Amino acid sequence: MTLNHELDTLTLRQVFAQHPSGVAALCAELDGIKTGIVASSFTVGVSLEPALVMFAVQKSSNTWPKLREAGRIGVSVLSEQNDGVCAQIASKKGDRFAGLDTHVTEQAALFIEESTLWIDTTIYNEVEAGDHWVVLLQVHGHRLLNNSPSIFYGSSFHTLRVPALV
Repeated sequence: MTLNHELDTLTLRQVFAQHPSGVAALCAELDGIKTGIVASSFTVGVSLEPALVMFAVQKSSNTWPKLREAGRIGVSVLSEQNDGVCAQIASKKGDRFAGLDTHVTEQAALFIEESTLWIDTTIYNEVEAGDHWVVLLQVHGHRLLNNSPSIFYGSSFHTLRVPALV
């Protein structure tokens, strides 16, 4: 068996799409303006001491330079009930939060209602990684909402059914 050594952008997108991942909205309210990005690269359990999660963001992002100035960043792991939220928050035009039910903490972390999990975070470290930044976030609190999570696989969104506890 031989390995394919094609590493062009299109091929890599197809290869990386074969790994299912959760989808998270990372948001805050800055000077009264709701700001956020969506990441399918969000990873939990990076460290337990201190509690760390992480995600990757393109260096070309226009939103990350604004969001990185937030004192707190709310991470909402999106659920099947958040249909359309990814496209809306990732949009380059219009009000990204129009019609969305959100919750803002006293520290201005912004969460999306009907998600499966909320994690209250601050930036712990940022590491340059090619055309992206890998951002480590320290966890300060969480809320489990028990909705079935949305996953990104094969370049589209799917639902991962969570079985009911007996």
